Amino acid sequence: MAISANRLELLQIADAVAREKVIDKQIVLDAMADAIAKAARSRYGAETDIHAEINPKTGELRLSRHLLVVDDAALENDSREIALSEARKRNPAAQVGDAISETLPPFDFGRIAAQSAKQVIVQKVRDAERDRQYQEYKDRIGEVVNGVVKRVEYGNVIADLGRGEAIIRRDELIPRETFRPGDRIRAYLFDVRREARGPQIFLSRTHPQFMAKLFAQEVPEIYDGIVSIQAVARDPGSRAKIAVISRDSSIDPVGACVGMRGSRVQAVVGELQGEKIDIIPWSQDQATFIVNALQPAEVVKVVLDEDADRIEVVVPDDQLSLAIGRRGQNVRLASQLTGWDIDILTEAEESERRQKEFAERTELFMNALDVDEVVGQLLASEGFRSVDEIAYVDSAEVATIEGFDEDTASEIQERAREYLARIEAENEARRTELGVADELKEIDGVTSAMLVAFGENDIKSIEDLAGCATDDLAGWTEGRGPEAVRYKGALDGFDVSRTDAEGMIMAARVKAGWIEAPVETEESADDAETTAEADAS
Repeated sequence: MAISANRLELLQIADAVAREKVIDKQIVLDAMADAIAKAARSRYGAETDIHAEINPKTGELRLSRHLLVVDDAALENDSREIALSEARKRNPAAQVGDAISETLPPFDFGRIAAQSAKQVIVQKVRDAERDRQYQEYKDRIGEVVNGVVKRVEYGNVIADLGRGEAIIRRDELIPRETFRPGDRIRAYLFDVRREARGPQIFLSRTHPQFMAKLFAQEVPEIYDGIVSIQAVARDPGSRAKIAVISRDSSIDPVGACVGMRGSRVQAVVGELQGEKIDIIPWSQDQATFIVNALQPAEVVKVVLDEDADRIEVVVPDDQLSLAIGRRGQNVRLASQLTGWDIDILTEAEESERRQKEFAERTELFMNALDVDEVVGQLLASEGFRSVDEIAYVDSAEVATIEGFDEDTASEIQERAREYLARIEAENEARRTELGVADELKEIDGVTSAMLVAFGENDIKSIEDLAGCATDDLAGWTEGRGPEAVRYKGALDGFDVSRTDAEGMIMAARVKAGWIEAPVETEESADDAETTAEADAS
């Protein structure tokens, strides 16, 4: 192959490769030029600085060698350098450090040089094709794509998307569904990664958003933005829940998703291999939303614990199995949909628990305040949950209890304060016995009872507390629903949220000098004041 080969042929080859690989023609021409330059270096020397250029309009090839101008005495490598005296013969204005360009004559490639040039072109074109695929598909993350199954390897499906290959891993396929080469497949594109072997495109048929995108394709109101999908929870191949809301009060979001005689939802169910779908209305009120999410079970009462991010739901005795679902499926999906940990109780269980709590509070008040059972029950029935509440509440509130007067209220509160002082003294003595440092008392939110709990859990200094994780204090839960397992922290049993526990740890780290205290700006102080006012209101 001569270097002066047909110019038109070079352009035709570049144009054909660019169309086939769907890449820019200039990239192919640059790859050819690099290949020709490499082949030329095999003739003129590997260290030679050779450049090749192909005119994209005429196909004309220009091959040149660049030489660095050096002093005559400093000339060492005549393949890369040229003496100043010789350079000035070609260009009288040449100076040391300049580059002299020298046009090289045409030559014929040898077999080895041609093969090497071909490898350079192939590699450059392959790299350009991979970059094009990555750039194209990275912007399509979150879309549903169509493809044809190319092959199945160890349960993983390789799909041809037309301009790239994608993989659906076995765990991203709906259970019990099978595909064969040639089958058409639809899936959710959730990730594109650059890797040495080229961009890897990952698809999923189990992703919750796959179902949401299918509904958007089937329901014009979702596509137009009138109906919005707020949350999705799936047990792929078995059951799913989807929460929807309408921005137009005249359009029923659930009815829009179901369609005439269920045509729209059935189209999605068919694509998901018969997966049963519960479509429920989304509500800004969390209690209402949770009641909807537990459908088809009926709910009697909902109790939210925002500090612990947990919720208790009371259902009729005959609705318990329906609320929990087969193997806990219904409550698990409802929990995923709402973002709350849900505990389900029957009316009988809730009644029994309330009676137990009432009895425990009554006994606490009897022992702490040295009163009879009737007085203890009266205090418990009024909603008092601890001796602290009785001690520091407005005395008028205690005096309004049936059978109480101001003198009785004052006596009860005095006994409550004496009891708390006695407990405080006992806790202080126990803290000292356990060797818990006085410094820990300076941490906001830490009580004497907490200091005892710290000591019993080997947290005895500021450094010990600073080295704790939030789970060490607040505990943690593994699993959901009936299978959940609770692991206790040092402050288990205290009314301490994870946010409170984290604040104690950060305060200890500041006090220990591990980190600097955050600087409170005027803006953050205003925000804190606004929050405090909102809490008070």
